[in-house]
Amino acid sequence: MPLIPEEPQIHESAQGPRATAAAGRPASTPRPVPGPRSAASPRPGRPGPPKPAAPASNPGAGQSPAKRPENRSDQRTTPQLQLIPAPLDGALDAAEEALDLLLESGRAPGEILVLTTGDPHPWAAHELSFGEAAYWAQQDTGDDVFFAGASAVERATARPVVIVAVNGGDEETAARALPAAMDRAGALLVVCGDPQRVTALLGVGAGV
Repeated sequence: MPLIPEEPQIHESAQGPRATAAAGRPASTPRPVPGPRSAASPRPGRPGPPKPAAPASNPGAGQSPAKRPENRSDQRTTPQLQLIPAPLDGALDAAEEALDLLLESGRAPGEILVLTTGDPHPWAAHELSFGEAAYWAQQDTGDDVFFAGASAVERATARPVVIVAVNGGDEETAARALPAAMDRAGALLVVCGDPQRVTALLGVGAGV
């Protein structure tokens, strides 16, 4: 009988690349919001759990704990600043679009504070109709996005993301609101308004 050579059996990998399946939503939007995901992880006053001590054979193990407080301080005092150009009557709409992008990117609602320099946001006006105590109590719960007027920014608590809609108001209130908003932003400050006015207000606020 003639010998028929056996055909080699080819075992396909069937694994395939998984990087494409694991890739998240591409950042194709032209707006600068929401920024890198890594900016959401550090929060002021909430350092991560301490790492276990490295083996004695590692000569540089004792240096890393001393650097953490300095890095945490830098993150708190220098939030990322992003400016979204918008006319006076469109600043609030631009702020809401930025808010939607942040929520779609995975930001928790309780991480975001929205400030208005002119007319209050409709949500804030509605909630204030039930009294200031009930209104500010919602900020303390921290379960949802909180909207406040720039004139009351001193009562607003710090959150990882602060959005400011420069939609009117007098120059003094707006000039004080922007530095105060930057002080309360843990990772990202988004300012929606006329670029020339915002730049001028930031300059005035820095000189106060």
